[in-house]
Amino acid sequence: MPKPPEDPRLARVTEIALALPEATRLVHGSHAQFLVRKKTFSYFLDNHHGDGIVSVACKVMPGENKALAGAQPRRFYLPAYIASRGWVALRLDVGKVDWREVKDLLQCSYLLVAPRKLAGQVKVVG
Repeated sequence: MPKPPEDPRLARVTEIALALPEATRLVHGSHAQFLVRKKTFSYFLDNHHGDGIVSVACKVMPGENKALAGAQPRRFYLPAYIASRGWVALRLDVGKVDWREVKDLLQCSYLLVAPRKLAGQVKVVG
């Protein structure tokens, strides 16, 4: 039986994430985990714990997750289990996805998690 095609949103998140130095991807069913060395910097979540949401979860600066979720609750939310450790999730299943925003979130999360030497290789375009 042929494998179903990959969700195009996951394909796009993967393309952005794997462009970062030494980034890797692990697939767990309908979810994906993005790592630099052995540290996770992002998750692609599809119906996580039956919530019916498709999103990308990233680590952000302390307090930024609550600020984003509070300011834009239709787009951002605090993901189960990891929000308390400074993570926020951006919904990819409502409205038009701003892929520049996704890239910014992924890059910022990567920079918070990656070893300094690898983080220094990332070209951040403001």
